[in-house]
Amino acid sequence: MLHPNLSLNEKGHLTIGGMDAVELAAQYGTPAYIIDEDMVRQNCRTYRSAMAKYFGGNSRPLYASKALSCTGMYHLVREEGLGIDCVSGGELFTAKTAGFPAGRIYFHGNNKTDRDLCDALDMGVGTIVVDHEDELRALAALAAERGIRQRILLRISPGIDPHTHRAISTGSVDSKFGRAIETGQARAIVAEALSLPSLELVGLHCHIGSQIFDIDPFVDAARIMTAFLGELKRDLGFDCRKLNLGGGFGVRYTEFDPVIDYADAIRRMAEVVHTLCAENKIHVPDILLEPGRSLVAAAGTTLYTVGSVKEIPGFKCYVSVDGGMPDNPRYALYGSRYTALIANRAGEEKTETVTIAGRCCESGDLIGEEMPLQPARRGDILAVLSTGAYNYSMASNYNRIPRPPVIFVAGGRTTLAVRRETYRDIVALDQL
Repeated sequence: MLHPNLSLNEKGHLTIGGMDAVELAAQYGTPAYIIDEDMVRQNCRTYRSAMAKYFGGNSRPLYASKALSCTGMYHLVREEGLGIDCVSGGELFTAKTAGFPAGRIYFHGNNKTDRDLCDALDMGVGTIVVDHEDELRALAALAAERGIRQRILLRISPGIDPHTHRAISTGSVDSKFGRAIETGQARAIVAEALSLPSLELVGLHCHIGSQIFDIDPFVDAARIMTAFLGELKRDLGFDCRKLNLGGGFGVRYTEFDPVIDYADAIRRMAEVVHTLCAENKIHVPDILLEPGRSLVAAAGTTLYTVGSVKEIPGFKCYVSVDGGMPDNPRYALYGSRYTALIANRAGEEKTETVTIAGRCCESGDLIGEEMPLQPARRGDILAVLSTGAYNYSMASNYNRIPRPPVIFVAGGRTTLAVRRETYRDIVALDQL
């Protein structure tokens, strides 16, 4: 199986965290997002223990909650001792509703509105990650009006090409995020931030992209950022207390994707940071990382029911399911590859090569093409693996299709984290 939490039972059914996927589909209906809670918790603990070991006890992983944002996830990562990274007012509100400690929230975004900034200040968000000068000045004025001194990080572009999909690469010089070191704009915004009495600059942030399997770009980013800290210390007297090196470690979507040892990757980054801090005669700051996909993607499986199986001789075979682009837009957006199987005959050989199609009135509504699969029949339960990240979060109501539920499984029990939407939910905001 693609991940260690997936297996077969005596019926030949797929199991997720030890629970029969066919029975889950019967209990909750399809489509449905299944999240293996135990796997998420273990991933959280891997990050926490590795960061404590290699970076020190004050370093902390921050869950990049855009990967899967719901109150249940904020409860889970709070219990595991993580901070969180929020990128919108909606994520802030969800975290607040879940009772997540505001002091452990880092608020990101390249275009925060005045309302976003006011909400964050009034909520007592611990740290705001400032993207550019306009935001810096607006935040300084709003904090001054409230008579507070707000902690901030500055988002810096290290100029790294991580060799990932352009749409999920964020650390290059021409990215829409942050200010670049090589243009001199990073140094300038640091100098300005240090001059603003209503803001407390505690550190810097960078993020190079997502779904990256090569560890070298992360090591390079750590090297560039640490060297930049040495320059800021010498020239501006800035003593960096926190350095956020972002997230972006890849996960396995297919058998062709490599397995990353996240703890070893953290060890390699730590070696670079410690060495360069010593060379630049600066203390090692508290290190923050922002795992999102690597915490939840592999823990997620989406279950569908097969409808039509349509063979076009000499061309392809379409296997259509009762979901598609509205619950998983990543193939349409990025051409993202997935692994699928027939959950009720998971032990059988995959003898077919198919296109898995969704139910929308849209030619591009596909989950994947040229996918190996067991022979499919109407009524089969189809499982698409590694859907814990950026599936529910990016889901839509295209064609007025209700979004699926999110179900956590752990220790032989199930918990409904997000209920299935209804048609009444969809029309609830209509006014005419």
